[in-house]
Amino acid sequence: MATYTTEITSDKIVSDNPIHQRLLRAYYLAQPYVKGKLLELGCGEGRGVELLSPLAEEYLALDKIEEIIQKLSKTYPKVRFQQAVFPPFENVPDNEFDWIVSFQVIEHIKNDKLFLEEIHRVLKPGGKALITTPNIKMTLTRNPWHIREYTAQELSDLVKSVFGNVEMKGITGNEKVMEYYEMNKKSVRKITRFDIFNLQYRLPAALLRIPYDILNRMNRNSLKSSDNSLVSSIHQEDYLLSDDPDNSLDLFCIMEKV
Repeated sequence: MATYTTEITSDKIVSDNPIHQRLLRAYYLAQPYVKGKLLELGCGEGRGVELLSPLAEEYLALDKIEEIIQKLSKTYPKVRFQQAVFPPFENVPDNEFDWIVSFQVIEHIKNDKLFLEEIHRVLKPGGKALITTPNIKMTLTRNPWHIREYTAQELSDLVKSVFGNVEMKGITGNEKVMEYYEMNKKSVRKITRFDIFNLQYRLPAALLRIPYDILNRMNRNSLKSSDNSLVSSIHQEDYLLSDDPDNSLDLFCIMEKV
């Protein structure tokens, strides 16, 4: 059974490649940090399990989709996978993990502060967590799958209400990535110009998900058709860690339990 929508990006669909590589980059950027006991919150299709599992003494990955958990358990028998809807993190002890990663998840969480408080609870003293989430300043249209998105300042303020030490960075792109971003911006504007009543921000999210997914897939296919060489050539190394989160595509936040 396929689980791919434009929100659950595929590494097998060429038109998804720029987004897949952007999501994959976070795992490469996490590699220098990961050690000891690792918890991943929202592992999805297991995009980064192969990269991070050799670096961890133990690896527990949680996701809400049972089908994915069963599939990943067979593929990576040395990693523990559990189906879970969170927060809270049920049956996860206090002070248990050295590192936690959670990429493109917090924007889906209704109670984002409880999510961070649970991360703090299950980290060991001195343990660290790394999260990424879209920078709302770079978002081109409302994503009805997201509860909210953040500016760098908003996310920083929220995280600092729970954690003592916080470092905010960003993930940006090189010229190739930003060329794709500008192409995407123009294409999205051609679609949204018909939304004269601003319905994308006024209608309930549930009503927008199917049309959003259809239009988003059409848009990605259109970008691929107009410049397939650019779409297919973007690689995770084309995404860069930045000290300017305000102007980055994604926010990259490291927090430490003191």
